[in-house]
Amino acid sequence: MTIANIDNHQAQSKLNRRLLLKGAGLAALVGLAACSTVSQPTGEGAGVSSSTTGTLAGIRASAGLGPLVPDAQLEQAALQQAGYMAGARRMSHTTGWGKSFSSRVRGNGIAGAAAENIAEGRFDQQKLFDIWVHSPGHRRNMLDPRFTRFGLAYVRDGRDSSLRYWSLVLGR
Repeated sequence: MTIANIDNHQAQSKLNRRLLLKGAGLAALVGLAACSTVSQPTGEGAGVSSSTTGTLAGIRASAGLGPLVPDAQLEQAALQQAGYMAGARRMSHTTGWGKSFSSRVRGNGIAGAAAENIAEGRFDQQKLFDIWVHSPGHRRNMLDPRFTRFGLAYVRDGRDSSLRYWSLVLGR
């Protein structure tokens, strides 16, 4: 190989490395941008927030409080938790990936005070809220005057479609 060929080969090698690094950097930026977006809730248990608005409004009105507004970010956080619980087949406010409720809420772009009610069972929304209304801690969350928004979601158990894992996330 001549000196000119060696120089040309080295220049081509440097160019290939630069292109590879630029491509990797661009791919990393695209990946980071995708992580920062809030995905919309999807799946069978998503979208139940809108049908629950009246139920929660009635519960809060009985305590002299205004209604809560359905919120896509809160519903996304609720759907994530319901999905985790269905996958793990157990109720928990944390996930197997080490995410606490507060880190999950922050990860969905939710700031400020927030609370979560969870449930597991073979019941519909009406029974679900009846259970929560008669539980002091769950009722306290739903009647917290700081909250103005909510998201509710469920995910069915993969082996027993009548079993649902529910999550209600409340926030400002």
